[in-house]
Amino acid sequence: MATIILDAGHGGADFGATYNGRQEKDDNLRLTLAVGDILKASGVNVLYTRTEDIYEAPLDKASEGNASGADYFISIHRNSSPYPNQYSGVESLVYNRSGTAARMAENINRQLEGVGFINQGVNEYPTLAVLHRTNMPAVLVEVGFINTQQDNLIFDGRFQETAQAIADGILMSL
Repeated sequence: MATIILDAGHGGADFGATYNGRQEKDDNLRLTLAVGDILKASGVNVLYTRTEDIYEAPLDKASEGNASGADYFISIHRNSSPYPNQYSGVESLVYNRSGTAARMAENINRQLEGVGFINQGVNEYPTLAVLHRTNMPAVLVEVGFINTQQDNLIFDGRFQETAQAIADGILMSL
């Protein structure tokens, strides 16, 4: 079975996006660990860039992924917008919209759409270190907007289903 390295975005002094006391780094870590548990139960070899609240630079995460020999790199984040409740939905970012990473991103988004998130699509973002510095297919998943009430209701109220959706999107791509 494949080896996946899961990256919980941000960490330590890098809170990521914040909203009403909620910190992206905490949501990312909690969801990443839940996705990892599901993947491991399905026979996937899972590695993590972090399993606790520490900071590691994106370039270091990419280097760690490369050194691990993993087949795929998945980075989990929450999105944010300039104004609360301005946008809603899930978006996945890839280095380019062709190949294995784009197909995996599409599968993840479709599964998350089934949980209730609006599917904002898959977009190219070739300047992100975890996408362009990794030697394996890499996807960065923005799991809803941290400053949108509806997305937080789904994230919190359907947390296990959200983790399962991401895992299912990965598994169907292997």
